[in-house]
Amino acid sequence: MTDRNADGLDTMDRAIGARVRARRRSLNMSQSDLAEKLGVSFQQVQKYERGANRISGSTLVAAAQALQTSVSWLVGEDGGSAAPPDEAFAALMTPGAMEMLEAFSAVRRPRARQALLALAREMGKE
Repeated sequence: MTDRNADGLDTMDRAIGARVRARRRSLNMSQSDLAEKLGVSFQQVQKYERGANRISGSTLVAAAQALQTSVSWLVGEDGGSAAPPDEAFAALMTPGAMEMLEAFSAVRRPRARQALLALAREMGKE
């Protein structure tokens, strides 16, 4: 039996999709570029990244090659310190999370970053 979360999506499919999205974005690759390399539509890439559709084994291998990483990293079996915990990837699935992280990373002053973090934590309490 598969482990499904509140929205009915398989937890492992979401985790793999989040890793695909994070890696694709770190390479500044568009969904269309990845779709072309995989031989699928960009809508299919969107579904993979959300975990709405399961990535087949052959497509997972092709995705790892296109994303210049390993299949083991994409499925969270790498064991290395390069892969953040699944909770971090789950948080990155929140709409706007990647954009917020990119904007936060662009803030150069440590005190400004601390203030933004405090604001976000306070807003999260509501």
